[in-house]
Amino acid sequence: MGKNTAFRSWYYFRMGWSTYFAFIFAAINTLTVTYYLAIEKVPILEIIFPTFIQYVVIISGIGVPVLVAIGYIHYKRSKAFKSEVDIIVETNPYQRRTIVNTELLLETNLKLMEFLIRLSKDEKINEQEIKELVEKNKTLSEHIQKRTFSNDVDLKFLKKVLKQ
Repeated sequence: MGKNTAFRSWYYFRMGWSTYFAFIFAAINTLTVTYYLAIEKVPILEIIFPTFIQYVVIISGIGVPVLVAIGYIHYKRSKAFKSEVDIIVETNPYQRRTIVNTELLLETNLKLMEFLIRLSKDEKINEQEIKELVEKNKTLSEHIQKRTFSNDVDLKFLKKVLKQ
């Protein structure tokens, strides 16, 4: 994980610009343009919004809750966010690796706990179960040896897990 200051700075700049500056600037710009080019020119709208400040307060009072609801729907009620996460996992090998590792650790820990519980009860593990454990160890070792951050071994594993 080498530190590339220029690209890291570029990333931070883009995040600051798009998340904060551009958002605030766009909101101010939209409110200003709509008021002075639309509201001020239509007498009936000027009755509803007599001053720019009142326009900002009214539109913000309506717009913020509406936009919060749209954001909620985006994350909780629509398939849009799931699609975004799917794309991130497909294209980001680090994200993919974390999910695959978690999946493998859970699976391995559950099996180990099962055997520990049985052994603590003085139950024997039969030959078939030992073969399964050896086979699982072999499969995991092969997977770990084959995968890199630049190939799709982890992605194929994830797709296989998701189909189950």
